[in-house]
Amino acid sequence: MALREVRMQGDPILTKTCREVKVLTPRLQTLIDDMFETMYEENGVGLAGPQVGVLRRIVVIDVGEGPVTLINPKIVLEDGSQTGSEGCLSLPGKVATVTRPNHVIVSALDRNMEEFSIEGTELLARALCHEIDHLDGHMYTEIAEGPLMDVTFDDEEELMENQDAFDETLGEI
Repeated sequence: MALREVRMQGDPILTKTCREVKVLTPRLQTLIDDMFETMYEENGVGLAGPQVGVLRRIVVIDVGEGPVTLINPKIVLEDGSQTGSEGCLSLPGKVATVTRPNHVIVSALDRNMEEFSIEGTELLARALCHEIDHLDGHMYTEIAEGPLMDVTFDDEEELMENQDAFDETLGEI
């Protein structure tokens, strides 16, 4: 496994639509391993192929519930909404307020090229939507509600704690 260079906003590859994966070659298996390693090293919760310079419909996610690989993912259902801070490994040190569905169901292929569905709410729903947007050449900055804000890693931890408290409060209502 190896760390991959994360492409930064402004890199033209981040605006391109990715191609579907027809056959999962050993090279693409290595890419997936490298994407996980890169995502963890960068303290991210998701990473998409174009963010490491590969225009293939591959996403890796881990929101603390274990690693998930999605090949050719498609959102098949979305409902509800959530508004919160969102950042991206391709735009480090910045966050913005973004509204996303609060619940999604995504169909995809796993590392064995077998079809499966994943259901996500809250952070997982946000991560799924965010990463699938990357596969279609879009970044969260396109749907940001207001200006980008500077943030440090400590600020990100505080934002997540505040978001968790907010989510708990919503659950009590």
